Amino acid sequence: MSGLLVGAILRSPHPHARIRSIDISAAEQLPGVHAVVHAGNVEQRPFGYNHDNLPLKGDKVRFIGDELAAVAAIDEETARQALELIRVDYELLPAVFDPFEALDESSPPIHDELPDLEGNVAMRWDFDHGDVAAAEAEAAVIVEGTYSSPQAAPAAIETHVVIAAFDPDGHLTVWSPVHMVFMYRKELADCLGLDWQQITIIQPPVGGSFGGKIDIDPHDFITVMLARKARRPVRLVLSREDEFIGTRTRQPIHFKLRTGADAEGKLLFRDAEIVSDNGAYNGWGSHAMLVAMNTITSMYRVPASRVRCAVTYTNKNYGGSVRGFGNPQATFAVEQQMEELADALGMDPMDVRLRNANQPADVTPQGMEITSCGLTECLQIVREQSGWDERRGKLRERHRGLGAAAYIHVGGGARIYGSDGCGAMVKVDDSGQITLISGSSELGQGSETALAMIVAEEMHVPLEAVHVINSNTDVKPWDVGVHASRTTFVAGNAARMAAADARDQLLETAAELLEAPVDRLRIVDGTVGVVDDPERRMDYARLVRRRLLREQGSVVMATAFYDPPTEMQKEYRGNISAAYGFGAHVAEVEVDPDTGMVRLLNLWTAHDVGRAINPMLCEGQIEGGAAMGIGLALSEELVIFDGRIAAPNLHDYGLPTALDVPRIVVNLVETIDPRGPFGAKGIGEGGIIPPAAAIANAIADATGIRPREYPMRPWKVKGWIDTQERSIVVRNDA
Repeated sequence: MSGLLVGAILRSPHPHARIRSIDISAAEQLPGVHAVVHAGNVEQRPFGYNHDNLPLKGDKVRFIGDELAAVAAIDEETARQALELIRVDYELLPAVFDPFEALDESSPPIHDELPDLEGNVAMRWDFDHGDVAAAEAEAAVIVEGTYSSPQAAPAAIETHVVIAAFDPDGHLTVWSPVHMVFMYRKELADCLGLDWQQITIIQPPVGGSFGGKIDIDPHDFITVMLARKARRPVRLVLSREDEFIGTRTRQPIHFKLRTGADAEGKLLFRDAEIVSDNGAYNGWGSHAMLVAMNTITSMYRVPASRVRCAVTYTNKNYGGSVRGFGNPQATFAVEQQMEELADALGMDPMDVRLRNANQPADVTPQGMEITSCGLTECLQIVREQSGWDERRGKLRERHRGLGAAAYIHVGGGARIYGSDGCGAMVKVDDSGQITLISGSSELGQGSETALAMIVAEEMHVPLEAVHVINSNTDVKPWDVGVHASRTTFVAGNAARMAAADARDQLLETAAELLEAPVDRLRIVDGTVGVVDDPERRMDYARLVRRRLLREQGSVVMATAFYDPPTEMQKEYRGNISAAYGFGAHVAEVEVDPDTGMVRLLNLWTAHDVGRAINPMLCEGQIEGGAAMGIGLALSEELVIFDGRIAAPNLHDYGLPTALDVPRIVVNLVETIDPRGPFGAKGIGEGGIIPPAAAIANAIADATGIRPREYPMRPWKVKGWIDTQERSIVVRNDA
């Protein structure tokens, strides 16, 4: 791009400090620098869920990595030199790193500009259903435990990259891999005082996201600020270190969970206290509590439940909407207690799960309407394939064990905005090519292929006849954005509706030209023919040309908008998704008692996908999600000391490699959901949810110890084993 400048951001080295002054004069005078911005020379307004964040901080910094100033220069070296010339005077403030300390009203205030905060509690989510006290009195067995998850990163291979450019008329174009382009465009306008009709967002191919690029971040605004001030296009590329310390992560969540059941293993209640460490600011990641709550109340049939959630501010980088969105953390707690309950009752954990499994037509305590459900079949499949009945509880002498976990997750979007809909346009040109212009976003998950297949099926044409466009807000129709395993379901329904309309337009023309009623016509590979007269036929291309050449010619184009039949939850009740996905995993591990090393030997999976529009893509999504879940379980962690990420690099972070991922057996269970396109449901997040819980249960089967946190790294497992052995010795001595 002609005249393209390089952007760079100055970040805070302190977790909590008041900004006394910022001096940019030396940086501005450096040859090759075209713009320097900070809170004192730009227009900006608060953004974020609580409007608690600014792109460039002018009063306080609240975590190591907070954005203070930025430069645009002719090259990266000059930009870095300019950052070193900026002088910031700080007044250091006491910091809060522990979310439980943040609950205390006497903890140092992180957002003293926000009124009515209790301590550093950003929000509370409380839910009650049924009589927990009465259920507790009836319970034959009650198990209780605490379960914790760490701060983790999406760790996409491509870091965040943003380009912003204004044309001579003041029209802004931004190239960004963000999921939610229309909401992103409005946030840019609102925060920076721009006219959102004068903004175009273009989505280039995305080199991975996993939720990390779902939301708007300070660097997005900063790139636009630099381009506006420099009057040149600016490209900002986050380094790998910036990616770890300056973007949104998977927030740590801590659970204190109690579960009760009767003597036959029927669940009676769950009682949960949950604390989320959401870091310095609130984005949509704070709503991970909503998904965690759904798992507590609705995973299996639970007659009574009590949930108390607190989302806290701490002086750490902040949480976002990472794949699974609170569900891996909640499932880690829920599914371990299912096996603890079964062991306490002397029952098989699979039998307890099957006895309580969700079923089609169930309505959960939070009002979630289950239209299709293959949970029972999923459990039965992994039970049989893993040899569960013959091997569970019988491998400890070999330091091996089996563990299971199941999940529930939204599979048809999630209405956390006023609309959860998506638009689609289908156009047939005079060559017979069919173009789908979809509001959806392609993130590497294969949605373009799935949507093209849906259109091809509806219009009875080969797949190669369909072309998908979805990358430019000036062209594509509105869509809320990619989240909540919704694209195949929501965008697929919109695409199918538009395709059906376009097909019917062609059939109408064919009926006129072939002189036969529509009910006597049949379409094969894009050619319309008369059923009882095979010589009378026309292909789509000829039909389009004939429509164009008629006296009142018309193009073949159809539009549709699909907004699923869901509702915003009120007091945490309401059918938030149009469909729900289910699945089950069984993990087999081997634990070295001398080192604590856990080796995952096998992972059997079964997922209810509704209908597999593209079976290979479904398998790929499940395998990819499971690999991420294995990383969460055994190795991935952003270790933080005094607010600083200890090793912000891929080598030390702990991503699993091919050597860490065993054979993954994938089974697709097709339940044909009545609301999904051709019966499909979302599957993008399901694979990541059960592995941590299944692996923890397998470690418990192999060693007799119960993991209470993940990742289950060797030194932690070794410490748990040693603690258990010491306690056994003490009891024997006594």
